[in-house]
Amino acid sequence: MPELPAPDYPAEIRARLEADAKEVIARYPDSRSALLPLLHLVQAEEGHVTRTGIRFCAGQLGLTTAEVTAVSTFYSMYRRRAGGDYQVGVCTNTLCAVMGGDAIFEELKEHLGVGNDETTEDGAITLEHIECNAACDFAPVVMVNWEFFDNQTPESAKRLVDDLRAGRTVAPTRGAPLCTYKETARVLAGFPDQRPGAVEATGSAGAASLAGLRLAKGEALPGRGADHVIAPRTAGPDNPAGPAAKEGE
Repeated sequence: MPELPAPDYPAEIRARLEADAKEVIARYPDSRSALLPLLHLVQAEEGHVTRTGIRFCAGQLGLTTAEVTAVSTFYSMYRRRAGGDYQVGVCTNTLCAVMGGDAIFEELKEHLGVGNDETTEDGAITLEHIECNAACDFAPVVMVNWEFFDNQTPESAKRLVDDLRAGRTVAPTRGAPLCTYKETARVLAGFPDQRPGAVEATGSAGAASLAGLRLAKGEALPGRGADHVIAPRTAGPDNPAGPAAKEGE
């Protein structure tokens, strides 16, 4: 099968990428399983997956460039053209949209002077609307380089992008301060997160995410009365053992 025409990396870059690729591939019993992190690796080099990156991945894994291209175009986390240092995604799926996501996206387009999947002239921000990111309990959500910013408004979202363009340190709702798109891609390739305090700042489930669990356990939510507590289910056709059921009984 004909291979995708593309120039090679300069010798110094190729040698560095080959060393990193060898480390990644060694993690897997089947080398082709390393394709996803290798795509992040080449994306960390150039900011998007280029033809050169595709040929590099194919050569390292013994795949065709068609096979690598098929994977790189399937997943939205791989960019196929140059973008900004910060990928700003506004969720416009159902819940986020009705909670204000559509308004946030429209105001950011006007504020930044770009449309969907376009990049600001200074190369700082690529704006896009995105589908559900499983954070509906914090709607409307904005993501920057795959980090969550919860309960956003048009004004808070505009402050966010202004801070990014000004080079200020910006921290997501949960986790360590943001790094650039290239730096994020290297972390996703499986290499250590070099941000100070990154491990300690790892986020956990917030109160909104745990509300249903707490109610199901018969606990009251903070600021809510006991009338919001759900009583444990009694024995019935769908729960024959009742609340006393134990694992293995």
